[in-house]
Amino acid sequence: MTAQANNSGLIALAVDDEDRGLEEITYQLNRSPRVARVLTAFDAAEALRIIRSDDPELRARAQAGLCPVDVVFADIFMPGLDGVELGKVLAAFREPPALVYVTGDENRALDAFEVGAIDYLVKPIKSERVDRALRTIDRMRRSKEDQAAATPAEDEVIPVELGGTTKLVPRSTIRYVEAQGDYARLHTTDGSHLVRIPLSQLEERWSEVGFARIHRSYLVSLPLVSELRMSSSGYSVRLGAGDQAIELPVSRRHTRALKDRLVRAPKNGWGPTR
Repeated sequence: MTAQANNSGLIALAVDDEDRGLEEITYQLNRSPRVARVLTAFDAAEALRIIRSDDPELRARAQAGLCPVDVVFADIFMPGLDGVELGKVLAAFREPPALVYVTGDENRALDAFEVGAIDYLVKPIKSERVDRALRTIDRMRRSKEDQAAATPAEDEVIPVELGGTTKLVPRSTIRYVEAQGDYARLHTTDGSHLVRIPLSQLEERWSEVGFARIHRSYLVSLPLVSELRMSSSGYSVRLGAGDQAIELPVSRRHTRALKDRLVRAPKNGWGPTR
């Protein structure tokens, strides 16, 4: 890993399996006043390990609901997972980083933009093209921050009866909801509460504020989804991290819609629960 401190705040990750290509993009990024830190990886697997690492700065960003890095500059042709496949993995993140391809092949632009790439730079790269891509990413980030600050979501309060006492549960504390017949169990950060509301009704009410149905039995808070996993038995989501993490199944019928919403979530301004 390499790093250089500036004042703009962008954290960039450069990925290339060739030393010369990696050195060139690292140099171009380090010279930009918009970039605060540059990380490097020799392949996609190492890039994903860096993003998920215990680096204090990256971990703090993840805990705040941000992607640990702001932008990934990746080559397309790499051993193992290639750049386009890496882009598909990044697109499934709750808060995906911006993606810029840096490659010697002029014929993969369509593939690049289909996975949501911001720009497509052909080697040998020119400093003005890198600067243009960074300007676009910086502008997108600032616009997103302004939108989130200008339109805070109202936090609904759900009354819960507990032995003659009515407890008011803020929606923002709910991690996921579990169907239990005509009732729903609200799993919060400090326990669970049973309410007489069908899961389908909560799904309809909370769809526009960041909740998604992942299974006939579960409704989850999208800002808390830290991973979407695939195994031989199907997909599952992981909520949170550390000792508080929980894994829930995703049914086949809900998988496509969930993927679409996870990719679309940053555009809607959904952020972490604070």
